[in-house]
Amino acid sequence: QVQLVESGGGLVQPGGSLRLSCATSASIFSNSVMGWYRQAPGKKRGLVATITRGGNTAYADSLKGRFTISRDNSKNTVYLQMNNLQPEDTAVYYCNAGYTPLTTTINYWGLGTQVTVSS
Repeated sequence: QVQLVESGGGLVQPGGSLRLSCATSASIFSNSVMGWYRQAPGKKRGLVATITRGGNTAYADSLKGRFTISRDNSKNTVYLQMNNLQPEDTAVYYCNAGYTPLTTTINYWGLGTQVTVSS
C-alpha cells in the first residue's frame, strides 16, 4: 500500500512561516512528480505547487514568491516552505505523487495536514 506521510502543519500567526514535509517510498518518489494541493473549507482542492524529478517547479500564480517547493531525493521527501502566511492560507494541505513508472500516471494522496493562520 502506497503511503505519503505528511507533517509540519499547525497553527501560526499571520506573517509567520511553516514548512511541510511529505515522505514516501523510494520506488514511488523516484518515479513521481511530487506536489502540494490545498483545500479550504467550502472550496475545491487546488494546486499549490509541483516539482519534477529533475527539480523543475510550478506554482499557483497567487502563491509565487511566498511558497517554495523542494525535494530531497536522498530522503524521498518533498517540502513546502510557506512564508508570510495569511488567514486565507488556512486549509488542509495534501501531498500528491503523480507516479509514472512507464506511460500511465497514477495519483497517490496523503491524508492531509491542517494549516491554520490566525492571531
